[in-house]
Parts: sequence; structure tokens; C-alpha cells
Amino acid sequence: MPLTGNAHPPVTHWRNALMAAYLASGLLISALVSRLPAVRDALGLDHASVGLLLLCMSAGSFLSVSVSGQLVLRLGAANVMRIAATLSGGSLVFVGMSTGVLENTWAAGIFLFLQGLGSASWNVASNVQGAAMERALGKSIMPALHGFFSIGTVVGAGIGAGAAAMNLPLQYHYGLIGAIIIGTVLYSSRFFGEDFSRTPRTSGGPSLSRAWKEPQTVLLGVLVLGMALAEGAAGDWVALALADGYATSEATGAIGYGVFVTSMTTTRLLSGDLILRLGRVIMIRASAVLAFVGVLLFAFGQSLPLAFLALAIWGMGVALTFPLAMSAASDDPIHSATRVAVVSTIGYGAFLGGPPLLGLLAGAIGLLPALGSISLLVVLAFMLSKNAAGYPPEPHPREN
Repeated sequence: MPLTGNAHPPVTHWRNALMAAYLASGLLISALVSRLPAVRDALGLDHASVGLLLLCMSAGSFLSVSVSGQLVLRLGAANVMRIAATLSGGSLVFVGMSTGVLENTWAAGIFLFLQGLGSASWNVASNVQGAAMERALGKSIMPALHGFFSIGTVVGAGIGAGAAAMNLPLQYHYGLIGAIIIGTVLYSSRFFGEDFSRTPRTSGGPSLSRAWKEPQTVLLGVLVLGMALAEGAAGDWVALALADGYATSEATGAIGYGVFVTSMTTTRLLSGDLILRLGRVIMIRASAVLAFVGVLLFAFGQSLPLAFLALAIWGMGVALTFPLAMSAASDDPIHSATRVAVVSTIGYGAFLGGPPLLGLLAGAIGLLPALGSISLLVVLAFMLSKNAAGYPPEPHPREN
């Protein structure tokens, strides 16, 4: 039921504040990616060295997400968001200094590691806060929040493109974005509501080890793994697959990725009422069907118009599963932090390890068939969709 009284801010303020925080998270991710060529040139790196540099951030993210649930239990989701956003934004500032001023690869790697530490904990805490707000509103809001993350990535990419066109030094670009990120989260967090995530340590209380032993939680993570790989593979490989597999230009490949992102973002922003009417399980199953069709149509359609249609379907298919899974993991406010951490850790494994493995598979069978193989994990996600019903499973007449 909606929050009332003087102890909590209005739910509308809470919603707007969280949307701003999610948008800031998208800005963080896109700032680095949009200026990666400038980072490479400033440090004099080859492709392999750029990959190792990015691995520093990935390592920080994976390490952080695996323990962030316990951190949320100790400090509360809102406090973790403040600390993690400050660490992430501040690290981005120093990445700019390391590349644009010092031109020191080791320093850049260290600050990218710290940025990864901050961003992963920020994501887990944001999902715990988002789930608390869903309970206060009595309707699905998590997909819209993730939609604002997607908007942030688009806005950040646009800022990055403009900064690159003006040859703006990295220290100024990253310094400005870092300051915006920190200021946005610190200000918006004043309007966060109570999430009940801060829990005293007791022998029978929530813990990461206990969450890892819950079959439903682990299977929910496996469900996310399949759909997260389908989402991550599009980000890493679609533009190249269009350019090589469909013999198009690099610009056409970029447009195709834009079609995918636009479809995914629009679906996230407009799906709230439909989720409320049909329930999570049905929506995840429908998403899996769309993703299955989109992936196979893109991989084997052999026609550029069909490929663009496939990307729109693919984007719709992967849009909702991750936010809906976060909602399911957060149904019990006492255990939400640890369960979100477990599901996020498994999902991050797909985001970080899946695309490179697809690259190896592509070397053996070709890029388009390798992307088509993702459909097998999408089928697995469909089969595991019942695990998103909730804790305990949400009542729904269609599932009885």
C-alpha cells in the first residue's frame, strides 16, 4: 500500500528520484564506451590491451556484485547507492585524469577497477530500492526504471559523440559526467523511501550463503543468465554481424543496434500496466518467445529488412526479463538484498563471459550461427519462468 505520514517522502518523489538515479547509472556506462577510441589513442593501446583494460572494470564489477547483498544488509540500500555512486563517479573523474593528463595505463586500470566495484553494488542496491517502491505503489515499476537506465546510456552516448566531435579532452568530459552522476544520486537519494533492507546480523537472518542454497533463487539466476546473454550479445555483436554477415556498412550496423536499443527501451517504459494485468510469469514466457523468434530470424533470415525486424523483436524479447527477475528476487523485503545479489551475480556472469565465448564459437561456425545458438538458452529461460512467480509464488489464476 502507498506510503503515508511524515516519516516517508511522497511516493511520486521517490519514483522520480529513483528514475534519476537509474538514468545516472546509464550515463556512467556509456561515458567510457563512447570515448573508448580516445582512451585507446591517449594510452597508445592495441585491441588486446584495450580488452585487458576493460577487464579491470569487469573484475571489479564481478567481485563487488558477489558481496553487495551483504553490504546492503549492513548499511541499507540507500546508503550503498550513495557510497557506490560516489565511488563510481569519482573513479570516472580519475580515469579521465589518468588517460587525458597522466597517460598512465596502470592508473587507468586501477580506477576502472574501482569504478566496477562501485557500479555493481550501485546496481544491486538500486534494484532493492526499486522493489521496495513497487511494493509501495502496488504496481510494476522495475521495467520503467531499467528503461531510464537505457535512456541514460543513449543520452551518455550522445554526449560522448558530441565531446568526441569537439575533441574535448577526456579529463573534462569524464570530470563533468562524474560530477553529474555524484550530484544526481546524492540529491535524489534525499527522496528515497524506506526499503527495510538494513537488517541486524542474526543466526536466522538473511545471508548470502543461505540465498545461494535456495533452489528457486539459483534457478531464477539461471533464467536471467540466458536472457542476459541474449541482451549482452546484441550489444557486443549485432553491429558487427550486420556489417559482416549481411555485407552492410558500419553505419548500417550502428543503425541496427539503435533499432534494438530503441525497441528494448520503449518496451520497458510502456509495459507496466500489461505486467500488472498478466503477471510476471506470463510476461517472461512471452518475452522468451519473442527473443527466440528475434534471435533465429536475425541469424537465419538472410534478408536485411528481416534482420531489422528481427532486431526490433529481439529488443522487445529481452527488455523485461532482467527487471522482472529483480522484482521476484525482492518480493520478501527481508531477504531481497541477498537474493538480488545472487541473481545479479549469475546474470553478470552471462554479461561478462558470454560475449567472449560467442566470439570463440563464431570463429568455429560463423558469427550469425553463433548468435543463433543463444536461442537454446532462451528456451531454458522459458522453462524456468515459473521461478519468477515470487517468494512465495504470486497467486495468479492462470498459473493454478
